Amino acid sequence: MMQVISLLLENKPGALMRVTGLLSQRGYNIESLTVARTLDPEVSRMTIAVEVETAQRQQVIKQMNKLINVLQATDLTELPSVMRELVLVRIRMPQETRQAVLKEAEIFGGRVVDSSTEGFVIEVTADPEKLGEFIDVMGSYGEIEVARSGALVIALDPKKLKLQPPVLTKKLEEVY
Repeated sequence: MMQVISLLLENKPGALMRVTGLLSQRGYNIESLTVARTLDPEVSRMTIAVEVETAQRQQVIKQMNKLINVLQATDLTELPSVMRELVLVRIRMPQETRQAVLKEAEIFGGRVVDSSTEGFVIEVTADPEKLGEFIDVMGSYGEIEVARSGALVIALDPKKLKLQPPVLTKKLEEVY
């Protein structure tokens, strides 16, 4: 089953490597990973979609919460949340199908971000399933190239986050 994990972590070198290393050591394949700074430049939010057995989901979260630089790991798989992904599609098509492509892009909430005599680059933001449908539709009009951002998820839970600084051990105190 696909597990969606949201992490808040210190924006430090090696933090991403530790998280991905934990997953790869256990044989989990990362389907999607996005990471960027939050409003606090010292904290980043990471969203990971990974295929994990249902029985192992809680264990993965516990292990991530123990990692250096991880402030909070949350399983958003079954929580109320909003998930979005961005896709850029470059499509080359004959002149006679340009209007149809534009109408299809409009139906999916897309917008043209570049246009040439050969075709368009169209940007769409939606849930991953809808983007899959959009890509299939565009592929029926001509040759396409696709770039996807990976899933971004935010919980709709009204609880305020309770962040605690990482526990410093003697080895870590020497580093800081």
